[in-house]
Amino acid sequence: MSKDTLTITDNRTGKEYEIPVWEGTIRAMDLRQIKAGEDDFGLMSYDPAFTNTASTKSAITLVDGDKGILRYRGYPIEQLAENCTYLEVAYLILYGELPNKAQAEQWVYDITHHTIIHENIKNFMQHFRYDAHPMGMFIATVAALSTFYPEANQIADENVRTIQIQRLIAKVPTIAAFSYRHSQGLPFAYPDNDLSYPGNFLNMMFRMTELKYEPDPVLERALDVLFILHADHEQNCSTNAMRGIGSSQVDPYSAMSGAAAALYGPLHGGANEAVLRMLNQIGDAKNIPAFVEKVKKGEGRLMGFGHRVYKNYDPRARIIKQVAEDVFKVTGRNPMLDVAMELERIALEDDYFIERKLYPNVDFYSGIIYQAMRLPTSFFPVMFAIPRTVGWLAQWQEMLGDSEQKIARPRQVYLGEGERQFVPMNKRK
Repeated sequence: MSKDTLTITDNRTGKEYEIPVWEGTIRAMDLRQIKAGEDDFGLMSYDPAFTNTASTKSAITLVDGDKGILRYRGYPIEQLAENCTYLEVAYLILYGELPNKAQAEQWVYDITHHTIIHENIKNFMQHFRYDAHPMGMFIATVAALSTFYPEANQIADENVRTIQIQRLIAKVPTIAAFSYRHSQGLPFAYPDNDLSYPGNFLNMMFRMTELKYEPDPVLERALDVLFILHADHEQNCSTNAMRGIGSSQVDPYSAMSGAAAALYGPLHGGANEAVLRMLNQIGDAKNIPAFVEKVKKGEGRLMGFGHRVYKNYDPRARIIKQVAEDVFKVTGRNPMLDVAMELERIALEDDYFIERKLYPNVDFYSGIIYQAMRLPTSFFPVMFAIPRTVGWLAQWQEMLGDSEQKIARPRQVYLGEGERQFVPMNKRK
């Protein structure tokens, strides 16, 4: 008769251990009973970069990389991207259900009326160097918010948490837009509460002398979809950072600045910039076959293909490809799109990439869209951080309600020197 257990034989001692299996996992602490002797600390698992370790249980996002599935709270990403606004999806991710009409109206009102930032924060941002990286400004300003809302450290108070969540979701587009305007030498454009969440962001980014900015509905909707696609993605590097920092019970502004710093890295939030560099390097569709051959010889990398989790076509990539076509009807066709589409076609027909399960991911087309919207590549990570804010906050809130979670403190395998005796300076060799 089968049992949900794993039997381990320790060949060092000949002892057998029966360990429970739960949801396809074993608890790492169950390994501690396996000892070679009385003074043995007990067995640990060694897993660099957490490639096969679940650090938490979560009910927010499901990613099935083998099947190419992404779901928020059980809803397929395709359905949400087609039918919802970003703020609807934000509510779903945070509270587990899609809002009804009254809930949605109240939620939009609450977010909309937190978009203004304190004038001192505006002045703080104005004192960055003229060439400061927008993501560096974003990270620093989010961290600075904790000094304006000192009550945010009362993380056990649900009402206090709710207000901070609303503030962060509302203010990150303002901070992002102000960082862009600063980098361009433009005056800051204040929020317009008559506009939608993505429409207001476009207003703060691109308004010039007009009294009332009217966002293009195609670009407005494109941003809504892009924000939905990037809202959460399970236990990635930045989410792990949010949970790790938040486990110390620090305020959410400080924790989120750390998560944004993790996103800043080129292996995470900067991946779509690497795709653009690759496409510019290729230059023309006629150069693709030669480029692909170099990649197969190990003389280059195919950026925007493959994923740490997805071993199938990233479901977000299919959606974003259509968004790109819609955007270019407004902005004009980016010549890089033709290169990208031809590169995708050739790669998906090549056994080399098929065998390695290298399919386009969400970064493959997002950078082309942002470039068409006249955004500099330095701003791409900020565009990622705006929607991911809700995912970080949902994961943070879930962690705080999990009785099994403690302050994050991984173990290590020590490989250094044994005990040594101090040698005075004049006797050292």
